[in-house]
Amino acid sequence: MNNQPVAVLDSGVGGLPYLAWIKAHLPQERLIYVADRKNFPYGEKSAAQVTQAVLETTQLLQDRCQPKLLAVACNTASVVALEALRQTFSFPIVGVVPAVKTAAQVTKNGRIGVLATRQTANSAYLSQLINDYCPGKSVFRYAASDLVELVESDFRPDSPEKARILGRWARQLQEADVDTVVLACTHFLHVEEDLKNLLPPNFQLVDSRDGVGRRTKDLLASQGLLAEPEDSAQSLDKPDLFYFTASVQWSVELRHDLEAKYAYFAQRFGLQLGGAWVL
Repeated sequence: MNNQPVAVLDSGVGGLPYLAWIKAHLPQERLIYVADRKNFPYGEKSAAQVTQAVLETTQLLQDRCQPKLLAVACNTASVVALEALRQTFSFPIVGVVPAVKTAAQVTKNGRIGVLATRQTANSAYLSQLINDYCPGKSVFRYAASDLVELVESDFRPDSPEKARILGRWARQLQEADVDTVVLACTHFLHVEEDLKNLLPPNFQLVDSRDGVGRRTKDLLASQGLLAEPEDSAQSLDKPDLFYFTASVQWSVELRHDLEAKYAYFAQRFGLQLGGAWVL
């Protein structure tokens, strides 16, 4: 069982930096990444729609890949669907929690910004995190759906649209006089360095990569699921794979465009494109 893959799920490319952490710290593990593009974006859907989408995609993942652990590398999906996932599937499931606790510990002026999807920004879960860890601090929530769409659709380094959108968010954060920003959507990690370059040096950007990665490692170890050296050797002919979901109603041209884009991201993160799961 130890040579079964560890799976990482997101609505698009947001979870890839989390996969990179696992790949760097658990190099013996075989990895499967699934971008649920058919249901992108999660953050603009209702909680019920997100839960249904995540359950259906995870069922597909189980049927086709038999993962030994799933990391849900999406704040929105974790906030609304983690409990339903754990009630439905028997393998361990790790979710992403907005790094509000960390932000509360490192802020110097007590003013924190939370960049998130609409669903996460408005969630009772985030409200509870703020109540638990930020007494006496000012927390500003921002639904940055344009930033999610930018990362997923326009990933060119020299994109004028990228510069415009990031510049606007950098100005808004500075005007709020926050000194710590929670990247509460995994997509935002793809533009973390760009955002840092637009903000003053005293700004701190925090996320959950390290916590999620360590939790993944601890769960695999505690349940005896870590790949053994012989398991790793047997998996050398099974590369780490990137799949994406697609709608049967989409045109061939759209699917080909997505394949080209995801092949680019797969290569960047040391994966091989496995292709589309057409539903």
